[in-house]
Amino acid sequence: MDGSRLQRSMYELIRRTCTEMPGDIIAALENACKEELPGSIAYETLNIIIKSISLSLENTLPVCQDTGALLAVIHSRPDEGFFLVEEAIVEAVRALTREGILRQNCVDPLTEKNTGDNTGDHVPQIHFEPAHGPTRVGIMLKGGGSENMSAQYSLPVTGISAGRDLDGVRRCILDAVHQAQGRGCAPGILGVCIGGDRASGYRLSKGQLFRNLQDLNPVPVLASLEETIVNQANELGIGPMGLGGKSTLLGCKICTAGRHPASYFVTVSYSCWATRRYQVELDEKGDIGRWI
Repeated sequence: MDGSRLQRSMYELIRRTCTEMPGDIIAALENACKEELPGSIAYETLNIIIKSISLSLENTLPVCQDTGALLAVIHSRPDEGFFLVEEAIVEAVRALTREGILRQNCVDPLTEKNTGDNTGDHVPQIHFEPAHGPTRVGIMLKGGGSENMSAQYSLPVTGISAGRDLDGVRRCILDAVHQAQGRGCAPGILGVCIGGDRASGYRLSKGQLFRNLQDLNPVPVLASLEETIVNQANELGIGPMGLGGKSTLLGCKICTAGRHPASYFVTVSYSCWATRRYQVELDEKGDIGRWI
């Protein structure tokens, strides 16, 4: 792959992720707006969100003032090409930060100083997953407010009567939504991992946010649980930005991971309505072959 081509590709991928909302999320917001009472606070709030998304697209401006923390996932053969993609992502992040498309969101926890270019220790987060076929790169920009509302439960949890079963899982997920209220910039989207360890639970649950809202979980019991969570969450009355209404969740995507017999974790990655994620497939030269 050519380094300059890769950098242009990663620049375009990150720029688009920051300034253009995915079509499935726009459709979900529009459908949510139709469910609210015209003239209500929830209806007007969703209308403002939808108009803001349109303005961002027209003017190539960030969808949200918090351009989030960048997560990159590279699916590729384990060869030297990975390092070229990694370098291209870092340079694209620096360039877009200089241009003001990305806000300066990386702070050194020891000095409390902003690094100024969105790079630092383990930032941006870049994960490599070995895979056959063409190289694919996914980018997610997740805001700090929604990240703060993510949660991990270790079943059983007596306070919410959550046992080590799927009903206990359901109770944990709904509790996370209830605890978030409007602080996660509802209506939210949830990525959930049942099982795993503490580290893999967060990684896998966040990965679920790459799924299209309109897809159907291939595991029937999980598909049913996803639908139940959305329906029951939207009966809580939290609504857009926590101001009341029927639209508390736009979607819920769930996966599982093998767990140690002593541990039963339920990990919830809460994402705001501005769930910004895109994936591309690269050709052999490093250009974007197609958008996924």
